[in-house]
Amino acid sequence: MAKTPQVGEQAPDFTLPGTDGDFRLFDHRGERVVLLFYPGDNTMVCTKQFCSYRDRAEDFASLNATVVGISSQDLASHESFAAKHSLNVPLLADVDKTVAKAYDAFSPRLGTKRAVIVIDEQGIVRHRHDHLLGLDYQSVDDLRGALEALPSPAAS
Repeated sequence: MAKTPQVGEQAPDFTLPGTDGDFRLFDHRGERVVLLFYPGDNTMVCTKQFCSYRDRAEDFASLNATVVGISSQDLASHESFAAKHSLNVPLLADVDKTVAKAYDAFSPRLGTKRAVIVIDEQGIVRHRHDHLLGLDYQSVDDLRGALEALPSPAAS
């Protein structure tokens, strides 16, 4: 069964508390947004993933997109994880898993699953990558490739 929202569909709006303050998706219209759903703070693969973005901060910044991590831990856990590893990606607390469920990045057995959703300037999903087991992650180069494949925004 296809994951929803699918490529070409409107991304569901949401507001979550985060390490850089509240984040509302709708407030980022006009920007490209990358949602990085991940299973948990301080887990082996998630730590590797977010540290890889930190270690390539310049390349990461050049993506020209708003990138946020989303998992079900609370804000205190996210703040501790970010501080411990000097992370450069804001982390959003989806404690009740509503956003993960809305983006089909949730499993009753596993909790929040690893997935990448790329949303264009109009709020349309343009790319999604769902990790089968969650043992790998999208690198900075993978994210760049997904963003570069998007059509150029319409000239204003």
